[in-house]
Amino acid sequence: MKYKKIYPWVLVALLWGVGLLNYMDRQMLATMRPAMQIDIAELKSATNFGILMGIFLWIYGFMSPVAGIIADRINKKWLIVGSLFVWSGVTYGMGYATTFNQLYWLRAIMGVSEALYIPTALALIADFHRDKTRSLAIGIHMTGLYIGSALGGFGATVAAAYTWHITFHSFGLMGIGYAILCLLFLKGKNPDEEVTGNTISNSKNKNPLHDLKLILRNPSFWIILLFFATLSLPGWATKNWLPTLFAKSLHIPMSQAGPMATITISVASLIGVIFGGIFSDRWVQKNVRGRVYTSAIGLALTIPSLLLLGFGTNVYHIIAAGVCFGFGYGLFDANNMPILCQFVSSKHRGTAYGIMNMVGVFFGAYITELLGKATDNHSLGKSFAMLSIVVFIVLVVQLYFLRPKVNDFSD
Repeated sequence: MKYKKIYPWVLVALLWGVGLLNYMDRQMLATMRPAMQIDIAELKSATNFGILMGIFLWIYGFMSPVAGIIADRINKKWLIVGSLFVWSGVTYGMGYATTFNQLYWLRAIMGVSEALYIPTALALIADFHRDKTRSLAIGIHMTGLYIGSALGGFGATVAAAYTWHITFHSFGLMGIGYAILCLLFLKGKNPDEEVTGNTISNSKNKNPLHDLKLILRNPSFWIILLFFATLSLPGWATKNWLPTLFAKSLHIPMSQAGPMATITISVASLIGVIFGGIFSDRWVQKNVRGRVYTSAIGLALTIPSLLLLGFGTNVYHIIAAGVCFGFGYGLFDANNMPILCQFVSSKHRGTAYGIMNMVGVFFGAYITELLGKATDNHSLGKSFAMLSIVVFIVLVVQLYFLRPKVNDFSD
């Protein structure tokens, strides 16, 4: 009994490390362009770099629903360990790349492998954590993603001290080692088992198309999908282009702008996601819309921060905007899966989150490539500011239409 109470938090701790590696491996490329373009001339074009970052997102997006469907049907441990091993191997292999095409295909493979992780991990955490700890557990897990993103910002710093080849090799080997650790200690439930309260009951898997129909017939899911996908626009914009915006706005080298941008956002998000998890878990005990309101507060905070990121003229403006955006995004991030759990049963959450991830990433791929062109046209800041209008519209829709009736939905 004691082990059953402890293991859900052991699970979060193990997945925290995987989440860190997930974001660190994908993020560090965003700051390493100056070092890599010396050897790979095509990377001198911001448009080409946007295409390179975008292919990861398109593949990642297409695979996300597939990952969710698989996660709802097999032991989640093997998906998590297998995907970690593959994307870490890809990271290691990127250190040997000599052409743009090689980087392009390696990023595509990384998109496939990394897509398997997020829907699987969040569904597994939601299985083991109920309404009193769910947002906090997911929030703690999300801090691993933020810290991974921050550490990825040091890719340019490590590459400047050594080489970009050594940087990829080092991070890749780190992930392969952690995959072995997870293989030994991570536990997953049997594919035909469903966690219900504190008991485990058997249930037969259904046809994937049946699951998709159930999810897509749920009007509340479309509202969740809308606000999740919309905030993916500024979310991916900051991940992939904020270092460049910092460098241009503050007139500093990328080796300084990379860590400054990623640490500012990641530390603020880390604080926001923990606060949002605790606050939401308590609020939902008194008001069933507590998670929705917490998420909405986070959305609202991103609006002034995007304006300040776009039009800020000094380091104080830019840093303040980054902190405000990160904290608001943390509040939002801690509650996406918990809100989904109020409208979708545990049998379909992996699939539902996979669909959300796909649409969100497609929005991210679009904005990544668009901002690459905006950078070449010297309008990156203005493009960041324009995103605030879209966020405001979706915030109004979320508050008006999203009205959960229970804390934990079941069929």
